[in-house]
Amino acid sequence: MESMNRRDFLLRGSLAYAGCSSLLGFSGRAWAQIDDQTCGVQQNRPYAVSDVSFESPGRNLRPVHIKQDDVMRTIVGLRPYRPSGFVVRAEKIDDTLVIHNYGHGGAGITLSWGTSQLALAIGCPEHTGPAAVLGCGAVGLATARLLQQAGVKTTIYTKALPPDTTSYIAGGQWLPFLVADPNKSDARFNQQLVSAAEFSYERFVAMTGDRFGIRWLRSYSISKNGFNETGPTGLQGQFRSMMPEFRDLTADEHPFPALYSVRQYDSLLIEPPRYLPAMMDAFREASGTVVIRGIADRADLAQLPEKLVFNCTGMGAKDIFPDDELTPVRGQLTILKPQPEVSYGVAHDELYMIPRTDGILLGGTYELGMTSLMPDMDKKRKILARHKAFFDSYRRSG
Repeated sequence: MESMNRRDFLLRGSLAYAGCSSLLGFSGRAWAQIDDQTCGVQQNRPYAVSDVSFESPGRNLRPVHIKQDDVMRTIVGLRPYRPSGFVVRAEKIDDTLVIHNYGHGGAGITLSWGTSQLALAIGCPEHTGPAAVLGCGAVGLATARLLQQAGVKTTIYTKALPPDTTSYIAGGQWLPFLVADPNKSDARFNQQLVSAAEFSYERFVAMTGDRFGIRWLRSYSISKNGFNETGPTGLQGQFRSMMPEFRDLTADEHPFPALYSVRQYDSLLIEPPRYLPAMMDAFREASGTVVIRGIADRADLAQLPEKLVFNCTGMGAKDIFPDDELTPVRGQLTILKPQPEVSYGVAHDELYMIPRTDGILLGGTYELGMTSLMPDMDKKRKILARHKAFFDSYRRSG
């Protein structure tokens, strides 16, 4: 395991840009949409976004009650992290064109539609015939659906289906987090990141509702030491326009200890246990084919009948396409029984809480280079204790 202070790792890995507006070379939002008639690309305006506004709850937020009897399960997943950022590029293997789309770190769901759009823009022009997608997580399913919407017959090859994919156990809050190390990424990647984030955001906004399990969530970032203003929730961050109701709160406007700086914003919550099955249903309803088959190596891939293949295998890409930079970042979540009265998300002291319909998610582990999928019970106890101390510290109204 690489030796690195956790706070330093999170600050370096949270986002891969600084002052990206100077890199983009355009104003407003621009990206490519797949033409429904051919597998080509055309420019299109973004989806319309309705203004989102929630009544400020002031100091009436309900704290999470943490009791051992309410713990349902503890799960572990491996985030596919690359210090220089995700990969979207082409590679020719014999007569097969492979488009790589992997290495999203902690933002696989968040960026799934956007990087898939970038991948199609590389692979689709002038292509005729069917296409294959490797992997059935959020990135693979988004790629497959975009291909179908472009009129391309699509087959997914996967060794695992939801719920046995990494995406299924992700938290699902929309935020480009732990994407890259800004010291190791470049201007081209930064441009891709912002473009992918914008496209994904607009797509998820258009999908809000019960079918896909996507809704708005009032969220709070809390810090004892102020905020990184160029980070994901920063005043100068490029994602500011995708965070409605963004503002700093006074001590009278929240129940958290007065010594904290508190920033609120509204974010999208995508619940994987609802979203991924709904995406799978949509893929099958559009005559998509799913084949349970693992791809062991390049030779195995070259045997597929499809000659346009999108590699969306996440950490699995390390075995098929050697990538020394692709590194797991182990994350552990403990899930409590649902608490419907808790209707907000919060990030504090490197920990986070996400309220979903299937339970309260409590997280806060970022272990670079660790591959074990066995829950660490000692870390579970310590994280639960830290969360409990935080929620017990709430100030009451009146």
